Parts: sequence; structure tokens; C-alpha cells
Amino acid sequence: MPATLEVKCTNDECELDMFELHYTYDMPDDVGVSDFQCAYCGGTDCLREIEL
Repeated sequence: MPATLEVKCTNDECELDMFELHYTYDMPDDVGVSDFQCAYCGGTDCLREIEL
């Protein structure tokens, strides 16, 4: 099963609570939160991985 990454935005001004990234099998193993930006506010340094 492809990897899933749960992410939250820590920007106090952003309305987005959390979102999930569902990778395909072709996604490189070294891809992480720092490779994405918030879909709502566009921030990059405000994203944090949610560890279950």
C-alpha cells in the first residue's frame, strides 16, 4: 500500500486544520513534509507531520 502522510499547518492565521497526502508507489522514499506547502495559506515552514 502506498505511503500516507498526515500534515497539520501551525500558522495561527490559517484556517486549515490538517490534511493527508496519499503517495503513489513511484514517490521517492526521501520525500517529506518540507517538500510541500499548505494548500490553504501557501506556507512551507509551518507544516508539521502528525505522528500517530
